Amino acid sequence: MRPLRGSFWVFVLYDVAEEIELSKLRDLVGAEPIPQQPGFKHPAPEYVRFERPPAIEYPAPLTLESGEKFEVRIKYFDYGVVSIELQLEFEADWDELVRLSNRWILAPELEGRTAELLRPRLERAAAALTQPYSPRLNEDYYIIHLREAVDEFGAQMTAPAMLAARGQEISQIVRGESTPLSDGERNEVLQSSLSYYPNDLLVVGWVAALVYDTASGAAPTIQLLEYANTQLLEFRHYDDVLTRVLEQVYKRLERRGSFLRRWRMAREAERLNTLRLDVTELTERTDNAIKFLSDMFYARVYRIAAARVGVTDYRNLVEEKLRTAGDLYQFMTNEFHQARAFVLEALVVMILVIELMHLFRGGW
Repeated sequence: MRPLRGSFWVFVLYDVAEEIELSKLRDLVGAEPIPQQPGFKHPAPEYVRFERPPAIEYPAPLTLESGEKFEVRIKYFDYGVVSIELQLEFEADWDELVRLSNRWILAPELEGRTAELLRPRLERAAAALTQPYSPRLNEDYYIIHLREAVDEFGAQMTAPAMLAARGQEISQIVRGESTPLSDGERNEVLQSSLSYYPNDLLVVGWVAALVYDTASGAAPTIQLLEYANTQLLEFRHYDDVLTRVLEQVYKRLERRGSFLRRWRMAREAERLNTLRLDVTELTERTDNAIKFLSDMFYARVYRIAAARVGVTDYRNLVEEKLRTAGDLYQFMTNEFHQARAFVLEALVVMILVIELMHLFRGGW
């Protein structure tokens, strides 16, 4: 009997637009609201829930040339991200699961097939997309969900026993490596482990995560990992936008132009400030996509996931560039005010000169 049963999840996410109008989308591509928010397996207040549930579509299974058949779901988030979920059931031992993880994490075929799935749907959904992006950023993430895991005696494994006996294999699975890792790397991977009960386990890496839990217990954890990756994609987009805009602003400021350059600063500063406010609003909207403020365990799950996949790093980059944009806005505004003050002073001097000329002519 193979000791492990579960499913391998592939998430390929695309940042397609500034916003997706879900009400229009449902008519255009046949997507529907998620029928029920994932339930938390331990006691939590009723208001602990996911905000703004995405629309979901169920295409036909995806069959690869090798014969594997993945179940497919497509989620459309209102803040412009589309997530294509692929799910493949497996029964394996630990060595087979290490090879399976290595194979699918490194497989380029899945991203190409998801792009083929997405293309015609975006064409049909064009009316529901606000400011579509081209080119589109994308992210992929992998989740190995173990529903059952037994030891050599046929007993269900606990989380501490699994970490102690199979820590090396878990670190390889999460990293997608086919060869054993060093002790330091293995310990670094396992530092991100988390359990609520003795018989559940989460280990999060930057490219993949292992979730050991029942199907219902794993559902909210898997969705939180997906949300974290949608946020990573959004912050990557904002970082790219701010980088391009700041480069353009620096180039304009470096030009040694005429006095009119300062006079045009007001218009340039207003454009920069408008973009800064837009990005701030969009980041706040992305942050508010999930609500679990009173559930400390899932808040910890999200914080670990966000830190591991890179959300925290990119968020810090975006916030730093927003502060830089604010400083540049202030500088450009001051430049304009100085130019305007100079013009006003020059006009006052000219008026005084004209008045003096009239006065002297009258005296002659």
